[in-house]
Amino acid sequence: MVLANCRGRWHGKFLPAASKIAGCLPDTRYWLTMLLLSVACAAMAQQAAANFAVAAPVINMYAHPDSESEVVSQAIYGTTVPAIERRGSWLNIRTADGYTGWVAASGLRAVGGGSYAPEGRSVHVTALGANLYRDPDVTHRAPLLQLPWEARLELVSSHADDSARWLQVRLVDGETAWVQQGDVSAQFKPLTIPEMLKLARRFLGITYTWGGISSFGFDCSGFTQMLERQRGIVMPRDTDLQAAWSGAAPVGRKDLKPGDLLFFGSSSARITHTGMYLGDGEFIHDTTFGHPGVQISRLDDTPWTKLLVAARRIQ
Repeated sequence: MVLANCRGRWHGKFLPAASKIAGCLPDTRYWLTMLLLSVACAAMAQQAAANFAVAAPVINMYAHPDSESEVVSQAIYGTTVPAIERRGSWLNIRTADGYTGWVAASGLRAVGGGSYAPEGRSVHVTALGANLYRDPDVTHRAPLLQLPWEARLELVSSHADDSARWLQVRLVDGETAWVQQGDVSAQFKPLTIPEMLKLARRFLGITYTWGGISSFGFDCSGFTQMLERQRGIVMPRDTDLQAAWSGAAPVGRKDLKPGDLLFFGSSSARITHTGMYLGDGEFIHDTTFGHPGVQISRLDDTPWTKLLVAARRIQ
């Protein structure tokens, strides 16, 4: 079932049939038929506009509607995503960076034409992991959810407890929960490059996860994309696309400055890894080399010194 491009289905499927009808039916019946087709198309367009909110802490986005296919990226709790297509229990979604992939429909909740946690009524997780509870207490019950960095939550009207330590939030499924104020923020202030590099070190030791974009596990390009997002910059998701992105300018190795992006591979035409320069010959990256996870390496060390094929500076 296609959730978008109604015009394509109209021209590709319905018009030939309508042309045949026009040749053999009276005008009234012809225009009634066309009216019904218009209504059907409008209904499809309305369905295409329907948004969904991610209802699990992190969901995998697959290359095909099959959990055995490659994980291409992920989506995080509370983010609103439009659906492009449905196949059985799978939806093809598009994230804010333009990335598309198939997700299990069970990991989403429909929010109609609106969004979950709209501006002015939302907070985002600023801890590497935040527990949500049924009551404003950490001892009464086990956490309902543990959410990663950047997950979004919608505040309810009477959102603070008496001590102002807790905020009450509405979950994607409509239930309410409590989160500690120290784990979230309602503000977003773009970071400077030094602030971004300081933040990057908070993620040291976070495991490597192919396709990962969250504090539960990044891949190399998901990590650098997340860091740049804290500066208010949205850049492409994949390493090769980041290297080719028009928003970044080439920079020579001898001219590197903290915050520059480094790209590694067998050649400039085959880039497979990325990291961020810290200064003094060091860079931070999420890699499987040595021990999987976010770590700091030296640019002059093997294998990195021979694999560096490009560097970019965000303009």
